[in-house]
Amino acid sequence: MTITDAMPDYLPARMLNEYTYCPRLFYYEHVESVFAENLETVEGSMGHKRVDKEAQELPTPDELAERDGPIQSRSVTLSSDNHKAIAKMDLLQCDGREVIPVDYKRGKPPNNDDGSLDAWDTDKTQLCVQALILRDNGYQCIEAIAYYMTTRQRVRIAIDEALVAKTEAIIRQARVVAASDQIPPPLVDSPKCPRCSLVGICLPDETTFCRAIDSSDDATESTDSSGKIRRLLPARDDLRPLYLNTQGLHVGKSGGVLKIKEKGKVVQEVRINDICQLNLFGNIQITTQAIQALCAAEKPIVYFSSGGWFYGATYGLGMKNIFLRREQFRQADDSGFCLKLAQQLVVGKIRNQRTMLQRNHIEPPKTALAQIKCMQDDAPLAKTISELLGIEGNAARVYFQNFSGMIKVSEDEGKDSTSDSFAFDFSGRNRRPPRDPVNALLSLAYSVLAKDLAIACHTVGFDPYLGFFHQPRFGRASLALDLMEPFRSLIADSSVLWAINTRMITTKHFISAGQSVALTSDGRKAFFRAYEQRMDTLVTHPLFGYRVNYRRLLEIQVRLLARLLTGEIDSYPVFTTR
Repeated sequence: MTITDAMPDYLPARMLNEYTYCPRLFYYEHVESVFAENLETVEGSMGHKRVDKEAQELPTPDELAERDGPIQSRSVTLSSDNHKAIAKMDLLQCDGREVIPVDYKRGKPPNNDDGSLDAWDTDKTQLCVQALILRDNGYQCIEAIAYYMTTRQRVRIAIDEALVAKTEAIIRQARVVAASDQIPPPLVDSPKCPRCSLVGICLPDETTFCRAIDSSDDATESTDSSGKIRRLLPARDDLRPLYLNTQGLHVGKSGGVLKIKEKGKVVQEVRINDICQLNLFGNIQITTQAIQALCAAEKPIVYFSSGGWFYGATYGLGMKNIFLRREQFRQADDSGFCLKLAQQLVVGKIRNQRTMLQRNHIEPPKTALAQIKCMQDDAPLAKTISELLGIEGNAARVYFQNFSGMIKVSEDEGKDSTSDSFAFDFSGRNRRPPRDPVNALLSLAYSVLAKDLAIACHTVGFDPYLGFFHQPRFGRASLALDLMEPFRSLIADSSVLWAINTRMITTKHFISAGQSVALTSDGRKAFFRAYEQRMDTLVTHPLFGYRVNYRRLLEIQVRLLARLLTGEIDSYPVFTTR
């Protein structure tokens, strides 16, 4: 008998179950080690908690032959050198040399045409692999049992020649896919997709649709696909970021709860499972235990200066997709690819800036709109990144020259006796340091948005520090800045305008030091509320036609860039609004 750990060249029986369900799902889980929970996976795990017990030793075939009566063994792990497969078996019913593997499954079994019970093909594959492993270890195995926990029904599966041949073919096919650096194509309009826990990562319909557009002669006209794409992923993520910006706070952990203390007294308790990230601004301490718990839960810890400068983040063991990063580094050395992608991003940015002025300016100047439109048309004609930077900079200059027209408060509104020196009279963009309240808000907004995109890049498997438009610079998340360009006006600028125009932030929320203007602690809190409200706003995707919030949209766009780099689609669909 051979008992071994699952090595890379040993295919787990559970992964062969996934391959039978969908080769693309198998590739994500086995090759890229990507996993996500949904209702069905959680229910399955809960069901197995009652099944899984401490592993019990399985007697050798000779020992079984000498025993009288049936025996049972649970949670037994065996492998086969012949098939290069490994399986953890829920239950083995033994009688003499004959062993029957029993696998506990969530859900209910399908029915045959005659009304008799059957097992799903995926379960047949998994149990047949277990039977083959048992046979290679000297046991007799002529049938297996799938036990469906929802209906409490047992379905017997005959391990006959036809099933063995089919399963061995699946093992060979899965091994070829596992050895490849090309992910299998997504299923097309499959009823399996809505039930898959990785549907928000796979984006099957979106990828298929983009590929169809890329191969279409009228691809540029395909800007509205309302009703064509199923929205298989949730519109919103239930988890929210946690922002801490009061100086001197201390973050510890007790169980699965973060305990936030001020001067030794607990002022807030937050469950780790209720947040998607922890943002620390300035002088805030965090314990090693809290860091370990957040890393284990794959919740990033993000560090900012007290003024909002994004320093970096601490992650768990993410970034397992080496194939994507290899393509990222390879394509970053291709000047033609970099220019083409940068052109698309800049066109999207300029177009969204123009839309912002049209929507929000008191009276959009026709000259400014015409100038921005000309630069939008010039961007695809740029011959170099430097030329494109000039076009992008000129468009930004015209946009910010007219930004004040979107600020709808009078000079006296929001002032108090302690802030007479401040006003929301924006005259142009300045930074490092920002010299007026609006620029202070814009700098913070861009910093927080860059952080969110850096996290999204890291989650998908990119290196956030290697970009295509923004060239590498020490300490700069260039890829996050690339992807941020079309969203600057839609998310960051909109958050700033919303905070000012709704009086969520007034001039009392600012302090000055020399020529620099910064937000107070209460001001940052107010801005974070405005920013998160914007991120939670539902927006219709112009290409796919469904509605998701901006936080979900950022992840979709990053994953679409991954599809571009791995060759699944030919062009990057930049998000633009109308």
